[in-house]
Parts: sequence; structure tokens; C-alpha cells
Amino acid sequence: MEEKPVILVRKFAETSPKFGKNPKDRTMEEHISLGIINVDKPEGPTSHQVSAYVQQILGISKSGHSGTLDPNVTGVLPVALLKSTKIVQTLLLSGKEYVCLMHLHHPVQEYDLYKAFEKFTGTITQLPPIKSSVKRQWRDREIYYIDVLEIKDQDVLFKVGCQAGTYIRKLVHDIGQELKCGAHMAELRRTKAGPFTEENLYSLQDISDAFYYYKKHGNEKFLRKVIQPIENAVQHLKRVWIMDTTVDSICHGASLAVPGISKLEKGIERGDIVAIFTLKDELVSFGESIMDTKAMMGEKGLAVKTDKVVMEPHVYPRIQ
Repeated sequence: MEEKPVILVRKFAETSPKFGKNPKDRTMEEHISLGIINVDKPEGPTSHQVSAYVQQILGISKSGHSGTLDPNVTGVLPVALLKSTKIVQTLLLSGKEYVCLMHLHHPVQEYDLYKAFEKFTGTITQLPPIKSSVKRQWRDREIYYIDVLEIKDQDVLFKVGCQAGTYIRKLVHDIGQELKCGAHMAELRRTKAGPFTEENLYSLQDISDAFYYYKKHGNEKFLRKVIQPIENAVQHLKRVWIMDTTVDSICHGASLAVPGISKLEKGIERGDIVAIFTLKDELVSFGESIMDTKAMMGEKGLAVKTDKVVMEPHVYPRIQ
């Protein structure tokens, strides 16, 4: 169970009801524009094709997916809509979880199998497969956990949590080499990508049905459930909340200085990717922290270097 974040108040401030709005109060059009869908990717199409299908269903011009899945792999595929595509890169770096069916080419002792899994937990060195989207060179990857779910003859069903960029097919191959029996990945399903899990997955048919009820019957309820606000996509990042008077300068690309911070999460380290929010919990931007939490509680200095701006300028007044 994840610990609830500790929020520190640097300087108490109130937010004006005249500017901006809480994500739950957005119109349907705004909700779609600043939305992300946790799509249950089916077996067959590529991730890019699934993203394109979402565009067609919703009648929008832009979408982007986070973390490519091979055509035969199913499961969690976050698809960002319109303005939300700016946050895709933050999800690419987030941890992943998979359920994998591994087939061993020859029988092995259960003890040896568990011993091999233990060896491949922690920091491993992995060479990406020949057909991959990255340069083929040895690199370290972190395997957070491997839990065996079921063993039946030479088939092993297991759950693995890992760093972004870990190739599960290669992991299975390497485990087979370690066991001196050979192994291949028979099936794979992604069950988690950053803050997105199987608990809020929707199929392409679900999306189509929800949009139909909205367009034909004016019923927004299902579509608002299917499309999550962009803010949900950065739950895995540390957060900083800024004063109303600071918002517009950040929207124009300025970096965040300490005096503009109202409250922040405990545990921010230098170099972390940090999400910047208004006091109404709207995502403004994200960027790299130049300070840790303790320094941000001070009086001056540059706190966060802005990377991507999500909120449009002039939503909040510009302070001269």
C-alpha cells in the first residue's frame, strides 16, 4: 500500500474563484482536451493504431500513447488526448508492471526456478533485442519484484515490476539461459504504467459506447469516467502548488522561483521531475527541480526549471 504524501505549507494563500477551475468542473469539451484514457489494448493492433482508433472514435485531431506495446501484448496503454499529449514523456519514464506466461523448454526443479528469479531481482544488465526502438547496447535496469503466481508443468505465470525500458521477452530468455533449459515468452499483459492500473481500464468498445451516449443522448457520466483528467497522469510525480499570482508567468515558460510556492510535497530531491499545480489542483506544467524540499521551504532561489507547459496563458491574470 502506497504511503499518503506529506504536504508542507510554505506560505498560506487563497485562490480566487474568478480564475481557472477545479478539474471536476471543466466542461465536456475541456475535459476531452485535457484528458487521458487508460485503454485496454487488445491483441493484434500496434499501440500507434490503438491511439489512432481513439482519435477516430472521439473525432479529435491529436493523441499520443505512452510506452509502446508489441501487437501481441495486451493491457494498460495510456492514451493522451489533444493538449494532454504534452505529459506523455513523464509516463514513458514511469515504472511498469506485467503479468507474463513463460514457457520453459525443459523441466526444472522449482527450487532452481525461484533461485533464478531471485538472481534477476534488483539491478540487472540487459541487452535489448535486435528488433527494438533503442540503440542495442548493454544497460542496467531495475527489477523491483518478481512474484510467481502459478506453475504448471513447464509453464510459469509470474508478475514483474520493473523500470521503464525493461524488455520482458529478453528477461525471460535470460532466465532460461540461467536455468540452462531455455525459455520463451508465451503471453504478456501490462497491468501497470505509472499511476495507471487495471482498475480503471476501458476497451475501445467502452470508449465508443461512452461517446455515443454523450453525443446522442447528452449523457456525460460514462464518458467522464472513461476519460480521466490530465492531473491523474502525474500522480507518480512530486507536486508543488503555486499562488494565483505566479500561474501566468509559468504559463509563459518562466521557471518557478521559491516566492511563488504556496505548498509542496515532502521528499522532493534535486533533479526530480516535479508537477506544478494551481491551488485549484489544475496542472500548470512540469519540470526539473533545482532544489530539494527543504530549500524550497526557504525564502528565495530558483526551485523548478520549467520543461513543458500544459495550461494556456491568460487563464490567470498577469501580474505586472
